[in-house]
Amino acid sequence: MRLQGKVAIVTGAASGFGLGIAELFLAEGANVVFADVNGPAAEAQAARADAGRAIATATDVTKRDDVERMIASATDAFGGVDILVNNAGVTHKNQSLMTVTEDEFDRIYAVNVKSIYLTTLAVVPMMEKRGGGSIIVTASTAGIRPRPGLTWYNGSKGAAITLTKSMAAELAPKNIRVNAINPVIGETGMLEQFMGLSDTPENRAKFVAGIPLGRMSKPVDIANAALFFADPASAFITGVAMEVDGGRCI
Repeated sequence: MRLQGKVAIVTGAASGFGLGIAELFLAEGANVVFADVNGPAAEAQAARADAGRAIATATDVTKRDDVERMIASATDAFGGVDILVNNAGVTHKNQSLMTVTEDEFDRIYAVNVKSIYLTTLAVVPMMEKRGGGSIIVTASTAGIRPRPGLTWYNGSKGAAITLTKSMAAELAPKNIRVNAINPVIGETGMLEQFMGLSDTPENRAKFVAGIPLGRMSKPVDIANAALFFADPASAFITGVAMEVDGGRCI
């Protein structure tokens, strides 16, 4: 049990990468808060996974009050927070940068960037009380090797990576490590938005062709990377943005 006795919060935990991370953390002994804007779905996943060591919160990560309630729920249920996974994210449909609406732009930066600000303000004091902690950000290969069609999303993930590195440097004296994961396009509910196409074998093949290992990422791939950054075995690693991309960024 690599996370025995640890307390973890995973945002966007009702599905996709977040669900994979939350489930693996539970399997490795952690107490886990399944946080998601879709409260009923988070409740269902937490109940299915482990009613004894999992709770759920309905959390809009763009709202300070929701974020503070999420941290308080973890503290009330489990006594504190050791691990925070900033996984919640949104995108716009793959399209011209000229046709993304202002509302879409604002939503992307609120969920993908502002949420990191809000969760950090809320969780750092809790982690200090525990003697340190691990903050993990789900960023994207889009932040380091951007491609046309997702320009505004790409920028939000570039910001997430820069924040990760700056936070790591500033929070290191508090023994709080900050690392990011850069997934390649994955088999999640947002797949068609990223492709800008219907999810067919033929359309998948167009994207898989650029991935040397020959497949898209899966929740278990991202969960394993998150487990590494949460594990005390990575205690001397901070400020890293690790590509989990099957070689896409080579």
